[in-house]
Amino acid sequence: MSADTSTDLLKVLVLGGGGREHAIVHALAASDRVAAIEVAPGNGGSAGEPKTTNITLDGEDPAAVAHYVQSNAIDLLVIGPEAPLVAGVADAVRAIGIPVFGPNGEAAQLEGSKQFSKDFMTRNAIPTAAYHVFSADERTEALAKLDEMGAPVVIKADGLAAGKGVTVASTMEEARAALSECFEGRFGTAGDKLVIEECLVGPECSVLCFVDGSTVVPLAPSQDHKRVGEGDSGPNTGGMGVYSPVPLVDDATYQDMVDTMQRVADALVAEGIEYRGVLYGGFMLTDDGPQVLEFNVRFGDPETQVLLPRLRSDLAEVLLATALGSLDQVELSWDDLAGVSVVIASGGYPDSCETGFPITGIEAANELDGVTVYHAGTKRNGDGIPLTSGGRVLNVTALAPTFEEAIQRAYEAVDRIHFEGAFSRRDIGLRALEGSYT
Repeated sequence: MSADTSTDLLKVLVLGGGGREHAIVHALAASDRVAAIEVAPGNGGSAGEPKTTNITLDGEDPAAVAHYVQSNAIDLLVIGPEAPLVAGVADAVRAIGIPVFGPNGEAAQLEGSKQFSKDFMTRNAIPTAAYHVFSADERTEALAKLDEMGAPVVIKADGLAAGKGVTVASTMEEARAALSECFEGRFGTAGDKLVIEECLVGPECSVLCFVDGSTVVPLAPSQDHKRVGEGDSGPNTGGMGVYSPVPLVDDATYQDMVDTMQRVADALVAEGIEYRGVLYGGFMLTDDGPQVLEFNVRFGDPETQVLLPRLRSDLAEVLLATALGSLDQVELSWDDLAGVSVVIASGGYPDSCETGFPITGIEAANELDGVTVYHAGTKRNGDGIPLTSGGRVLNVTALAPTFEEAIQRAYEAVDRIHFEGAFSRRDIGLRALEGSYT
């Protein structure tokens, strides 16, 4: 499955410091093709990975990243979060001839702007919900449209909001409050415009694909749990847990979603937009078939933390092939094991939360068969002790022959980990057992 004829070892730079990036680094460190990994900024988990060094670098500054890559003989840049992609970091590094895993700035607008994404889908006949766009000085018109549409309805901040800018409002009071939050600065400039969207009905499913232009190689399906509380209660978050595969998605439905992703890739090529990286399709499985809720232009978080442990193929080879445009030489191989990943969060998340608390029990959790603990919002103090440093602190991933066993192992591991204010949802993966998504 080699991406090219070279057998040279790679020096890889990974941008990002969350659970997704720790999962990427963990997989790259296991590759025989990788000699060294640098992570900017990384976290307390990546700091302990083989071959890996955390570094200080402004990952959202295209010129700074390009200079560092060129000055430090980096062979492959892997961009984890969305913000550097939207900022055009991939463009700057490709311009100096270094392979990059991540789309260019124009393509990144599929995530960076909800309006761009919805307009793109509309003109290319990609199935999605009806929508209306309003700016802050059109508040009266936006409220009138809300009254016309009624609840339930979806309110989305147009720009990047760390996964927290979407409100599925079941009442008009919720809808008006969400509109006010956007226009009154909760999400900064991301809320200067908003999208009011028809509320689709059905279970959700995520399909991520490696894309190097017209070639699309899908990953296994997964299902995230966005709401902070059990039973999908409370506000949206960046994701509280995930499982893969998704037993209730049959082969025909999965193929329908993959076909949609192929049409998206073809439309990008037709519009002259270069895309080399992961394209994430968030789907609602409606009675009329799968419809796209949103695109992300990078690995999902926490989807990555359950997908990569199931991937048998060498991740370095896959990322390099995508960056070089030789993805047609790649065929992914997957483990048949069920995977469940549970987020352990800081008290108060997704709102403000205190950090700096010592974390214990990570090593004891990692000792369990099939369990890997990925760090997200962590750092290490001078004595090497992990401390909390963010809202989503750890991702506890378990692989097992059945979902029952995977869920049991994941929560056994969760219960071995302790820090002040820690909490997690206790229902991650249950939908795979109960025969329904709700």
